[in-house]
Amino acid sequence: MDQALHLHDEARRPPRLAGLVPFSGCDWPGELACVVFIAGCPWRCRYCHNPELQQRVAPPGAPQWDEILGWLPTRRGLIDAVVFCGGDPLVEARLPEMLAQVRALGFKTALHTGGAYPVRFAQCLPLLDWVGFDIKHDFADYAGITGVLNSGEAARRSLDLLLASGVAFECRTTWHPILQDNAALLRLADTLATLGVRDYALQCFRPTGCHDQELVRQPVGLPDAQLLSALAQRFDHFTLREAA
Repeated sequence: MDQALHLHDEARRPPRLAGLVPFSGCDWPGELACVVFIAGCPWRCRYCHNPELQQRVAPPGAPQWDEILGWLPTRRGLIDAVVFCGGDPLVEARLPEMLAQVRALGFKTALHTGGAYPVRFAQCLPLLDWVGFDIKHDFADYAGITGVLNSGEAARRSLDLLLASGVAFECRTTWHPILQDNAALLRLADTLATLGVRDYALQCFRPTGCHDQELVRQPVGLPDAQLLSALAQRFDHFTLREAA
């Protein structure tokens, strides 16, 4: 199919959703929100714990976007925001429109993304209050995590857009010692701090749902205290998130 025709078709079809969490206090730190999951992701990260969301197919029983728009006004006073997650929600051509609709209802908006689609990310940024931005590895080494060539280039372009936007954000990296040793994490932290990242989180690998048996077989534990101290010194705000 011609790419222009494909994009036009994507923009006309109803958003492909994968699920809804009606209430969350952890997907946007400090905010009470619902979480809308978008179906689809162009990357195949080794540590992914939601591989069922990688396909651009709405699962049976998934909510429709019009249903969520009708439900949101009933949540006024109970939640403050809507968080879009995935997969990578930037895969959804109608995401800028969806963000605008949420804001028109009086809710704040947030996005969890790895920045796979910089052009669409640029369209979304003026409609966002907060972004949780996944940093997989050094940008030159992304393919070892995502399985996709040049994915690091897309991520770096999206991070540059985010840094220039003025939108509040957190960068975070999922850590497994097979994927990133201490030296690699410190190099990454230096890169991010130099670029202007001030809020950084290290997320310990979660084996639940992961299909990569090499990662699942090796216990992770916690990073050593010296590494955590060194990371914390590089950012204004540093968070360690242990595996649930």
